[in-house]
Formats: sequence, structure tokens, C-alpha cells
Amino acid sequence: MQQDKHPDYHPVVFRDRAAGYAFLTRSTAGSDQTIEWDDGETYPVVDVEISSESHPFYTGKARTVDTEGRIARFERRYGEDTGS
Repeated sequence: MQQDKHPDYHPVVFRDRAAGYAFLTRSTAGSDQTIEWDDGETYPVVDVEISSESHPFYTGKARTVDTEGRIARFERRYGEDTGS
């Protein structure tokens, strides 16, 4: 790996405040805020809007889209034969 061509890759804590969930990983993201982790070390912390703990798809709270209703509405508006 060539020196001075790659960004600094270091441990960072990502924190989802909505879910009260945080995880430690490696990233090039930086932050002025720090947090003391379970191992006693201090790491930069990046607050995120959504994570796997609060995302509707992963939590099972995803809404289902009414595709049949959309198709029926399209066919009523434009007819079943769309010009083939």
C-alpha cells in the first residue's frame, strides 16, 4: 500500500440515538466528538439517523405497498389495452 494516498482507516463508534444502539467498527469517517467504549478506550463517535436497529425493514415494521391497487387504478384510468 502506498503511503500518503489512502485516508486514515481507524476504529470509530457509530451511534443510532433513536434506537439507543452503538457499534464499534473501522472507518475513514472522523468526528470531533468522542465516547468511552466498553474496553475503556476512547473512540470518535459518529451519530447516524438510522441503523439496522431502527430501520423498518430490519425491525419488521416495514409497510407493504398496495401494488394491486395501483395497477387497478392505472387500468381504470387508461384501460386494459395500453396500445399494443
